[in-house]
Amino acid sequence: MSNLAHADSTLVLLTVEEAARRLQIGRTTCFTLIRSGALESLMIGRLRRVPADAPAAYIARRRAEGFAA
Repeated sequence: MSNLAHADSTLVLLTVEEAARRLQIGRTTCFTLIRSGALESLMIGRLRRVPADAPAAYIARRRAEGFAA
């Protein structure tokens, strides 16, 4: 079974690594998207977390940009 199949769909926040796995990209690329503001994230104390719906929202925006181009 793939890592995606083991994803807990009840999670509200993801680690950067979990968000990267959902997007099927590397951790460094995920941090680049976060730094650029393309992928929503927030800090909780010293921990960086990505809202569980943010990866899907990022993909939806990218798809919409593709149709607009």
